[in-house]
Amino acid sequence: MDRYTIEEFVQKTKQQDLGQGVFELETERMLELNLNGTIWTKMGSMVSYRGSVKFTRERIMEQGIGNLLKKAVSGEGTRLTKVEGQGKVYLADSGKKITILSLAGESIFVNGNDLLAFEPSIRYEIKMMKKMSSMLAGGLFNIRLEGSGMVAFTTHYDPITLLVTPDNPVVTDPNATVAWSGTLEPQIKTDMSFKTFLGRGSGESIQTAFAGNGFVVIQPFEEVYFQAGG
Repeated sequence: MDRYTIEEFVQKTKQQDLGQGVFELETERMLELNLNGTIWTKMGSMVSYRGSVKFTRERIMEQGIGNLLKKAVSGEGTRLTKVEGQGKVYLADSGKKITILSLAGESIFVNGNDLLAFEPSIRYEIKMMKKMSSMLAGGLFNIRLEGSGMVAFTTHYDPITLLVTPDNPVVTDPNATVAWSGTLEPQIKTDMSFKTFLGRGSGESIQTAFAGNGFVVIQPFEEVYFQAGG
């Protein structure tokens, strides 16, 4: 076959059924949902679909008054769309790499901006960092996911997982922190000189400290989700 023909291109890039189930990585940056029921997805992440599919924005009181108030304060990335029906739905988020996890009664926290999709068998709750100062660095609001089912989240480039133990805590930049195990409760700490010393900013540097037993997922990219006014 001649190189660079349309036929070669189509054969090389066409969608393939890999038999992976409801969540299928069509490529490392494209998630295929083999839909037969309901899936929660990040609003705006649908790039294509086929079949009989309905998209419904999360109702304002769907998750109760507590989550409603947190959304009103945050004004950021925890907006969800309910996808229902039968067909194939393709999701992507700015070309970011996609990771799929199968929870078996476990819990995990995911940064609200990085959550891509999850099955309705997974319970979720919007959680707020205890110190409001974390808003200055972004990542203030996170999603706690618990139960049995599939969860997909995104990262810029390849994620790295750091193990946390009582004698070996981990400190991260909130803007590079993607997810962590449900056994951990991060604490906000400040360092007046770290980024100033590196010539990357001025004033306080806000960091996230993890202690206990669990893991933290980071990405090699600092993604700013919120900018203070001024």
